Amino acid sequence: MSDVHSRRSVLSRLGKFVTAIAAAKWVSPRAFAQPSAESATTLFAYVGCFTSEERDASGEGINVYRVDPVTGAWDHVQLVADLVNPSFLALDRESRFLYSVHADEGYTSAFAIDAMSGRLTFLNRQENGGINGVHLEVDASNRFVVVSNYASGSMAVLPINRDGSLAPRSDLVELPGAPGPHPTQQTSSHPHHNPFDPQGRFLLVPDKGLDRIFVLRLDSASGTLVWADTPSVAAQPGAGPRHAGFHPTLPYAYVLNELDSTLAAYAYDSQNGELTHKQLLSTLPSDFTGNNTTAEIAVHRSGRFLYCSNRGHDSIAAYAIDQTSGLLTLVGWTPTGGERPRYFGLDPSGTFLYACNESSDNIVTFRVDPATGALSPTGQSVETGSPVTIVFAGARA
Repeated sequence: MSDVHSRRSVLSRLGKFVTAIAAAKWVSPRAFAQPSAESATTLFAYVGCFTSEERDASGEGINVYRVDPVTGAWDHVQLVADLVNPSFLALDRESRFLYSVHADEGYTSAFAIDAMSGRLTFLNRQENGGINGVHLEVDASNRFVVVSNYASGSMAVLPINRDGSLAPRSDLVELPGAPGPHPTQQTSSHPHHNPFDPQGRFLLVPDKGLDRIFVLRLDSASGTLVWADTPSVAAQPGAGPRHAGFHPTLPYAYVLNELDSTLAAYAYDSQNGELTHKQLLSTLPSDFTGNNTTAEIAVHRSGRFLYCSNRGHDSIAAYAIDQTSGLLTLVGWTPTGGERPRYFGLDPSGTFLYACNESSDNIVTFRVDPATGALSPTGQSVETGSPVTIVFAGARA
């Protein structure tokens, strides 16, 4: 791994652009909360990107930035280069280590985080048992990484050693079912996401290829995945479920469908992982007639708002969440100031939203209105090649 020191200034280059279920069962443990901007001495952002010619990419690796939690401005710290498509990143539960899957490849990499500088040091990598890892997350015990193998239709479990490095795979589970109707995007299983619920009991796996949302549990004693009592629920034919998000304190889950640009709300039973469909909305304005696919979804830490990204419409759609029913009401659409927002990230305080515009090589900053959830551009934009993922970590005093 080469470690290239390059410093990029934060640019101000934006001009104007047009703008229930038994809740008593639910407990949201504090262990799952990311470090907050208020309590962090320093906040760091880690940005992964596409690098390969096959993806027409201009990225170079993983970039590390120091973040001003008050203004939202970024200052470049490090580039970890010579990486192939570090396309999704995840922190361990103590923000001591960072893990990356690599698009179109078959392995996961581990890095140690320097607590004071935020800089990364490569530890090792392990094979996933499948191709094109697209998402990963560390379990509540902080002992395993679960990986979605998109091209192979499988879920892998990689144990974490005491030093943060990865051990050989402990489990590999293939996802069963009939492909959806799309002639090219749904020829086989394509798991795209595997977030754990706020209790750390179950994980949801939206499968874009099978039009299903799978529900599994990780047995932390054996490092194996176990099916929930109801192992999956069906999405609309051709919907292409991509990513999922949980309400932080109430029994609701939300699934973003990539292929038909819709957003589904579910009641969620944290005792058995059961999903009950409640609502389906378009992510697009009714007068939009262009091509679009959705990408990322996130629920605000307050639990009052939900956001998702549109690629084609090139916007972030914002919704208010009813705190009694879990149903969604549109707040509005905000242009992302670039092209193809594959990912966006909310900072740990929920003050800023950062849109990763993959095709225009920029990350644009928006301020979140705490009363309405509406987004407004700050005028700040970071130029970086083909950005597709962000995680935030705070250094402690």
